[in-house]
Amino acid sequence: MVETVLLVGIVASVFVGFNIGGSSTGIAWGPAVGAGLLKKTSAAALMTFFVFLGGATVGRNVMETLSGDIITIEISLAAGVAVLFFIGLGILIANVFGVPVPTSMVTVGAIVGLGLATGTTNFETIGWIVSWWIVTPVLGLWIGAFIGRYIYPELNRRFEIRASDGSLLTLDRTGSVPRPALGPNTTFQELGGTIVVFVIGCYMAFSAGASNVPNAVAPLVSSGALEANPAIIIATVAIGLGGFTIARRTMESVGSELSDIPLLAALIVMITAATITTLLSWAGIPISLVMASVMTIVGLGWGRATRPITAREAIRGETDAELSMGALTAEPEAPVTKIGEDESEEALDAGDLFNPRAIVKYVSMWIIGPSMSTLLAYGFFVVVPFV
Repeated sequence: MVETVLLVGIVASVFVGFNIGGSSTGIAWGPAVGAGLLKKTSAAALMTFFVFLGGATVGRNVMETLSGDIITIEISLAAGVAVLFFIGLGILIANVFGVPVPTSMVTVGAIVGLGLATGTTNFETIGWIVSWWIVTPVLGLWIGAFIGRYIYPELNRRFEIRASDGSLLTLDRTGSVPRPALGPNTTFQELGGTIVVFVIGCYMAFSAGASNVPNAVAPLVSSGALEANPAIIIATVAIGLGGFTIARRTMESVGSELSDIPLLAALIVMITAATITTLLSWAGIPISLVMASVMTIVGLGWGRATRPITAREAIRGETDAELSMGALTAEPEAPVTKIGEDESEEALDAGDLFNPRAIVKYVSMWIIGPSMSTLLAYGFFVVVPFV
């Protein structure tokens, strides 16, 4: 009987990890695929490797928080399988609405529901986690806004990276041994920028592993049915499977969107989001790469606008532009300003850079997703007490 329940739990973990791999692979490797740096299959292979690296190192801290600190008792095997079911349900609901709900938040919500039903919730830990859920989007927003408003114009002038026509690299066969050479239109700046995109893709994959590997297997680890090492391997395989299959379309869509915006802007978003996520994962905080990425995009777009929109305008949604990676497409025609100086009035309009109504949709799902997983798990464990 125990073996059967464990098998069901592993299948549930694979399902959760599979969906995580489908979404996070596109975020991490979309820019590199869009730039033609590597093929989708190679991106998925690299994603799998660095996800394992992130999960096996920094991810252990998040695993400890999810499996032992949110509630004061061990999660039984049957309860762990039920928790994984609610995590998968939360992901499914988010996919239906087309919103990338942070998996870490849904995971915490399901475990909290179990704790509330059994009277074992560690409210001190929950308060600490939720406080960072509030701080993280604000932090990403203001880092992006500061860079976009005061630093990005100068960085763009000095380090702007434009993709040229033709191959990035070719083989020089004039000598006795073929050696790599720059493509017919490739500049050293473009080559350097493309290498940076590759390195940051690896960094993003590591960050995704640190934050998401525990989400797929922590309930089973808490039950004692699985040790941490085999659980990390199972989660990695599941995420990698998602990367090799359903992530192909995600990489294509994200890559095409990012290829239409300044590569420098994409790099800023990726570095900021990955750094926030990795640092908080190292501290044991279950956090999402999606949350930091979306709010950094918004901040960078807001900061690059000629006139930052007011909070009242954002709440009322008085702009019509869509929020997407492509929201940073607009380029100022006016001369680039020095760091700290205001841009000209005609340079950019905040309404061209992001849609506040879309932000409301995203943030709403970030609230609804974990809330629903908490309520559903609470009701289920009250009716069917597994612990």
